[in-house]
Amino acid sequence: MSRPHCIVGLEIGTSKICTVVGELRDDGAVAIVGVGVCPSRGVRKAEIVDLDTAEQCVLQSAHAAEESASTDIRGVYAGVSGAHVGSLNNRGVQPIIGEHNEVTEADVAAVLKHARTINIPNQDVILHALCRRYEVDGQDDVDNPVGMCGSRLQAEVHVIHAVRSRTENVIKCIRDLPPLEVNEVAFNGYAAALAVLTEEQKQLGALVIDMGGGTTDFVICARGAIRHSGVVAVGGDHIANDISLGLKIPLSAAERLKVEYGSVSLEDTMKSQTVSLNGEISIGATVIFKDHLCQIMRLRVEETLQLIKRELDKSGCAQLIGAGVFLTGGCAHVRGIQQLAEGVLGLPVQIGTAKTVMGLTEALDRPEYATPIGIVRFGAMCEEMERKSARRAGRIKVFFNGILDSIRNR
Repeated sequence: MSRPHCIVGLEIGTSKICTVVGELRDDGAVAIVGVGVCPSRGVRKAEIVDLDTAEQCVLQSAHAAEESASTDIRGVYAGVSGAHVGSLNNRGVQPIIGEHNEVTEADVAAVLKHARTINIPNQDVILHALCRRYEVDGQDDVDNPVGMCGSRLQAEVHVIHAVRSRTENVIKCIRDLPPLEVNEVAFNGYAAALAVLTEEQKQLGALVIDMGGGTTDFVICARGAIRHSGVVAVGGDHIANDISLGLKIPLSAAERLKVEYGSVSLEDTMKSQTVSLNGEISIGATVIFKDHLCQIMRLRVEETLQLIKRELDKSGCAQLIGAGVFLTGGCAHVRGIQQLAEGVLGLPVQIGTAKTVMGLTEALDRPEYATPIGIVRFGAMCEEMERKSARRAGRIKVFFNGILDSIRNR
């Protein structure tokens, strides 16, 4: 059983492993047709710490997605996150010496190659080199310089890089499960932005914050391009851990309380209601005060948002965020987080869900599915670039680095 043209996105997260199947329509639109989710084991802070255990979870997730979509899964696009992911901006320059000084596709390929030639740690590999803008003889914000006249072409790119070995572990976790194969990898934060942001919102400027179980990824987009991105090594698991330590209760009880009664709303931090532990083992107490629970949660989430605010200020793009902030990931369900984020970031905040695809509403309407859906969108972009490359000799992929080729050649 198989569908005509399926693209599969796979996110190996700290709390869940999610496989999403998308169908590429003839008009270029992507429709989500299947989802498979498995609780994550063998993964900590978005990185694999037990390969065999993580592989079994990946297999369960893929099988569930196959059943949901009524198709067989072979090639997948995989997401990467973790504190080892970093980014920087760089510029390349290329003289225009062709006939009539017209910019050619070869010139564009050359300037992007120059812009990607940067110093990153020896153990790192480039995941993405995303073009921010072109400039021809001082004329900036050029969308497509091909055919324009000039003597000097410049390109600015946003480069996202990651530790090679940790990226290889994600690839190996999937490749060890034949017939699964990895087509390409994508940074999870970039994928989340692809899922939730429309072209208009990219132009207006937006901050996408993907708050998962072990990490918080972020991407700042302005004037249609990625300006800054990164990972904060704090997520929902840290909230549960703080609750466990602060209230002296088991981690499993802390996770339950976080989901069932937790809130970061200022109003809830002042309510002296009690919550029963339902016989769960604790040190002394059989009930806890809800305001204590909410105070602990609010402090941790506020600290995480402050770290993002610091990155926003560092980027110099705060004044360019016209569309506001989009929260995705499982932590987007925490009660009161939207209002708290608005207070910390000083920007309008909304819960981000997948708006750039169609299909299963139960997946599109859930912020925790934004990243794997975005990985499907990334896969569709990759395949479109490959089709263009086949039609236009010399065209290069600007959305990804071809990390898999470099790994195969080692």
